[in-house]
Amino acid sequence: MARPPILSVALPSDTGRVLSIQSHTVQGYVGNKSAVFPLQLLGFDVDPINSVQFSNHTGYPKFRGQVLNGNQLWDLIEGLEENELLHYTHLLTGYIGSVSFLNTVLQVVDKLRSVNPDLIYVCDPVLGDEGKLYVPQDLVSVYQEKVVPVASMLTPNQFEVELLTGLRITSEQDGLKACNTLHSAGPRKVIITSALIEDKLLLIGSYKRTEEQPPEQFKIEIPKIPAYFTGTGDLTTALLLGWSNKYPDNLEKAAELAVSSLQALLRRTVEDYKRAGFDPASSSLEIRLIQSQDEIRNPRVTCNAMKYK
Repeated sequence: MARPPILSVALPSDTGRVLSIQSHTVQGYVGNKSAVFPLQLLGFDVDPINSVQFSNHTGYPKFRGQVLNGNQLWDLIEGLEENELLHYTHLLTGYIGSVSFLNTVLQVVDKLRSVNPDLIYVCDPVLGDEGKLYVPQDLVSVYQEKVVPVASMLTPNQFEVELLTGLRITSEQDGLKACNTLHSAGPRKVIITSALIEDKLLLIGSYKRTEEQPPEQFKIEIPKIPAYFTGTGDLTTALLLGWSNKYPDNLEKAAELAVSSLQALLRRTVEDYKRAGFDPASSSLEIRLIQSQDEIRNPRVTCNAMKYK
């Protein structure tokens, strides 16, 4: 007698299921390598799609690998759809290198929301930093016109929020005005993850409980660590997604936990490099992600939010 076929069935996630479309490196922690493990520690099922697969990040002298194109991304989405595996609570996107791939991501947003209208789209609009653009210029207008309106939470840095809004950020009030500009375009939650204002490094957060109410806004002063790290932006957005899901109506608390967790990890990274005989200020440091899992899962709040009146 022939044996019946065995069908694979995926159980629904009680805590949340994230589709994360980001870069991947074989060695080191950037993109999905920086985001997936922390989200799993915070209780999420995470399904990564690697927009690129490189041997290492591009800060090294050489790298090799492959780049996923929009058609290949859509092929993966169709494979999930054919097996009724497209129910996600969250979509997370990071570095995207071409307009065609970004347009396919927008199709993915529509597809996922057709399955779950309550999908939360957390977008880290990776465009550049410190005045330098990392991506082709024509991506900026696609983010402005198409991506920002469909995002639930946006996590730009200072340079990126200036590109998206056309506003120069030289004061805290400028940062708050930029958040309001982005709110008016779509997202209910906006977090400027790092802004250097009057020699202080700040996170500026803003969220609207309802469309009618004015946003609640806050800042967190971030301690400066004299070293350069890779993967911290990807990790920050993942932590903000994780903690804001646990505290959906308290973005200040979510940001406090995310920033405090990140700071503990960065301090450990510097200490480990020093212990190994390296000067942390001499090169870019790979974050000590695995060694910091306790600080990710149960952070002690060391960075407190201050509400704006």
